[in-house]
Amino acid sequence: MHMSDALINPAVAGTMLVLSATAAAVSVKKIHGESLDSQESVARKIPLMGVMSAFVFAAQMLNFTIPGTGSSGHLCGGMLLSVMLGPWCGFLSMISVLLLQCLFFADGGLLALGCNVWNMAFYGCFVGSFLIWKPMVSAKVSKTRIMAASIIACVLTLQMGAFSVTLETLISGITELPFKFFVGAMQPIHLAIGAVEGLVTGAVLCFIYETRSELLWGVGSSKNSRMTVPSILIVLAICAAVMGGGISLLASENPDGLEWSMEKIAGTSELESEGLLFEKAAGIQDMTSVMPDYNIGEEETAAGKSASGLLGSLMVFAFTAGVAVLVRNKNKNKSEEK
Repeated sequence: MHMSDALINPAVAGTMLVLSATAAAVSVKKIHGESLDSQESVARKIPLMGVMSAFVFAAQMLNFTIPGTGSSGHLCGGMLLSVMLGPWCGFLSMISVLLLQCLFFADGGLLALGCNVWNMAFYGCFVGSFLIWKPMVSAKVSKTRIMAASIIACVLTLQMGAFSVTLETLISGITELPFKFFVGAMQPIHLAIGAVEGLVTGAVLCFIYETRSELLWGVGSSKNSRMTVPSILIVLAICAAVMGGGISLLASENPDGLEWSMEKIAGTSELESEGLLFEKAAGIQDMTSVMPDYNIGEEETAAGKSASGLLGSLMVFAFTAGVAVLVRNKNKNKSEEK
């Protein structure tokens, strides 16, 4: 569901960038509040933020076929990150994933980054966690409730994200995608994608619940501590490496939900954008995207895709952990000044 620049105009791009940046600023402020309460608690999240961000990056490379449609889908990961890290850290982690995908892999337009953060991160991290997850599991937690909350949250937030894509495209008014037909294609296909994401998210969270349940946001401490935190981090890191470097080679070649919807209506997903701002943005991406379309070099090869999955996961881990360290140190300094 990564939007390209060709779908939006500069006004919509700027508005969504401001909204997403505001949500990020609020998240940093909330994390600062957490650090005042427990600096150790925030510090413990740093390696988990890095590993989970790498896990989501790798998982997004695994496009799965939607039977009978000719389309495919992939996880967004906002709901998973928000439950594992808390909504505020989860949102910043999703921004890290989307930013590196945009700059280094040319996945999603640079001007559309604010839209993609809002559509793919905001709803999952805040709507899914606060309105669905917390009410369903805070009073009484069980694997059944975890799975139900995951499916409901992922379906709902994917529907909201898909509708936002069509609404942002409509307001921009620079494409020939009729709104009612665009919505009619986007919502059903992302309903199926959301259901699959919910099942996968629920499975991962159930595993964490059985092994180290206090890692789940809103659950608190319990008797389920069958593995140490470092052991869980190692398992998740290995999963990220296997997904990015190996299983990604088996990913579906079908267009994703957004591309499929565009092709169904306009006959192509390769829309062109005109204007100096669009050209500048495209030029920046051409310079920064060292692994465009998750390959090394111009030709698509298995080795290139595998390498991009491994290197990308490592880059996301390092970048997210680095951002977390900077935020923690800044908050620590402010706390000491007080």
